[in-house]
Amino acid sequence: MRKFAGGKRWRHRTLCDLRPGERGVVVAVRGQGPIRRRLLDMGMTPGTVVQVVRVAPLGDPVQVTCKGTALAIRRSEGEQVEIR
Repeated sequence: MRKFAGGKRWRHRTLCDLRPGERGVVVAVRGQGPIRRRLLDMGMTPGTVVQVVRVAPLGDPVQVTCKGTALAIRRSEGEQVEIR
């Protein structure tokens, strides 16, 4: 966690906080078990650049590109990926 100048704590942004066309670099993948393993297997490893391509009309799923591959992930899974 980082701190503001005033000392207030805030969480890292997640993949789902990005708008279509925005990019971010993966800092960490939270979660446990098969969901975390699936995200790591798809290439969402720390240091990887990801870009949100589009979001479905109701907000779920989210299409992203990661290492040149188009992926569709659930919003709940995207919230497990911390980015900067």
